[in-house]
Formats: sequence, structure tokens, C-alpha cells
Amino acid sequence: MTTHANDMSRSLAAFDEHSTLVIVVEMGQKSWLVAGLIPGVERHPKKKMDPDPEKLLSLLERWRGEAVKARRPITRIAVAYEAGRDGFWLARWLESRSIETHVIHSTSVAVSREKRRAKTDRVDAEMLLRVFLGWLRGERDHCSMVAVPTIEAEDDRRPGREREALVAERTRITHRMKADMARLGVRGFKPYLRSAPKKLAAVQTPEGVAVPPNTKAELERDMARLAVLREQIAAIEKTRLKRIEAAPDKGPHAMIRLLARVVGIGIETADMLVNEVMTRRLRDRRAVARYAGITGSPEESGKRRREKGLSKSGNARVRRGMIQLAWRWLTLQKESSLTVWFNARTEGAPGLRKKMAVALARKLLIALWRMTTTGEIPQGILLRPAA
Repeated sequence: MTTHANDMSRSLAAFDEHSTLVIVVEMGQKSWLVAGLIPGVERHPKKKMDPDPEKLLSLLERWRGEAVKARRPITRIAVAYEAGRDGFWLARWLESRSIETHVIHSTSVAVSREKRRAKTDRVDAEMLLRVFLGWLRGERDHCSMVAVPTIEAEDDRRPGREREALVAERTRITHRMKADMARLGVRGFKPYLRSAPKKLAAVQTPEGVAVPPNTKAELERDMARLAVLREQIAAIEKTRLKRIEAAPDKGPHAMIRLLARVVGIGIETADMLVNEVMTRRLRDRRAVARYAGITGSPEESGKRRREKGLSKSGNARVRRGMIQLAWRWLTLQKESSLTVWFNARTEGAPGLRKKMAVALARKLLIALWRMTTTGEIPQGILLRPAA
């Protein structure tokens, strides 16, 4: 049987239920519910406690002691919790204290489809314990684990995600100011320009009156917010360039510089792809496509067979970025093998271009993943000169 070292769908380590203390933690904002399976102890204990890692560690030692009293020496402690708001800090904290810790992918756990099923912390903890046991036994389709990133890897993703949030806020403010101008019937005035605050006092409505005072005050505040957002976005971009120039071969910087050489890919797209995809040690090309959520969702039942469209279960940032990059690719990389393939498939069928753009995005993501991980350059692409 072919196995992969980073296969997160099942455990590859041998599981001995007589010497393994199995623990799951249902994490909440105000309390944690810890459930365990103690070798030699018939009961399955559950303990509600404050969200304190030191208390959790003490509880694990106490339950280990119970197993030793039952003449079942513990050689392995396996802890799991569901990925959520708390992130990965607890997994890193426990791993630093030699406690094997896993983070369960929240969407990989099958739940009952009953409309009014019970939903409590105890029910959730019991469900997590069942699927975690199946995963430890090496059985498939119980759940999947999330690779726990280092704190440095998590921090590398923050500038790109912060910039994305700031750009969305800038767009929202811009649209609101445009709506205010349209509501007053004002045309030709662009409130999002840097010179707009100086020109606002001279703007008049079609009735020949100035902008009403409350609306004017609102626009001035929005313009001030917009100026702050511009400065913050520019600061993030400037800091990122300085960081890459200071250590061009450190960590993911080499991947970013390599992708940025591809015509059609800027530093922002390269940074997003590297920090969100390329550094995650995904198993194969199928895992790369699934992570981006640009795979199909077939539905087949009896004679009914149809395609429900994109799964959209992966990283939305990567999916949006790749769809946009696919359209740019057709314009800027006309001689590449991917563009030739796309044109051959859509020739004479313009209605297929939108659907095939998704297929192009999937193939392009896999090609770029291979380029950064194995050095395989996609055939026919244009590269900028090395800096």
C-alpha cells in the first residue's frame, strides 16, 4: 500500500489502546470540556474546566496516574481538538511539553443530518472522541487533521491578510461616497481622489446648492478614513519589500521572488500564493486543487448525474486570486502551453470560456506549485529577468 508521510486523513503510527491515553478538548471562550479514554478504566471521564493549559496538563497527569493504578502504564498521550477561533497555540504549547497533539479539520467531521439534533458540549466532545479514535486506528473517512503551522509561518500570513481586509474596507468606503454623490445628483466629482477634500466645498448639486452640511461632514470623515487606509496599505507593501530585499533567500522569500518573475504575477499575488499554498506541504496536485476549492462537486444518485459547480470548501483567498490570475494569464502569457490548451478547448464555443477559466485556474495553480516545490518551469511561460 502506498502511503504518504504527510497524509492527514489517517494516522500512520501503530495504535495500542492499552497504553495510549486518548484526550479530546471541546474548546469554548469561557470554559473547556475535556473528555478522555483511560486504559484500564471503564468509565469515560469528562471534566469541565477553565481555559487554562496548565490545568489541562495537570488533568492529563492525573488521568495518567489512574491508568497506572489500573496496571496500564501509559507510553503515549494523544490529544486532539477541533480547529476554530483559538487557532493553533494550544497545539504548539502541548507539543513543546512532549504531548502529541492534533487539530481536527472542522468540516471533515460527519454530523447527524437530523433537523433537531441535540447540540451540546458533551455531545460534541463524545463525537470528537469517536472520530479521533477512528483516525488513530488508521481508518479513513473519520476525520482529517490540519497541519499545525509554526508561529513564524502564521505571522508571515498576517501582512497579506491584513492588506486584503484594508483593501476591502477602502472599497466599501469608496462605494459609500459614490452613493452619496449619486443620491445628490452630483456627477463628475470623484470623492476617492487625494485632491477631493480640497474640492468638496465647491461642489454643488443640480439644484445649485452646496452639499448639505451633514452629508458634507460624513464625506469628510470618510475621506479622512480613506487617507489613513492608503497610508496603512502602502506601509504594509513597503515593509514587505524591505523584508524580502533584506533576506532574499530566507524562508518563503525565495519562492516569492521566483513567482514574481513570472509575467502576469505581481509581488502581492506571489506573496499570497506562497504563504497560503506553497508552504503548506500539501500531499499532491489533487490536494492542492482541493485546498483552493476549485475542484468540481459531482452529484450522482441512480440515473441522475449532474455537476453542482465548484466545491468552494477551500481557501477563498486562493480561489479568488487564481480565478483573477487565470484571466490575466490569457492576456499576458499567450504562448504558454496552458493558454494554447485553453484556446484549443474553447475555440468555436465562446460560452465555455467562463467554465474553462476555472479549469485553467486549477491547472495553473498546480503548475505554479510544481514550479516552487520541484523547480519544474511551465512550458512556454515568459519570465522577467532575475534581479
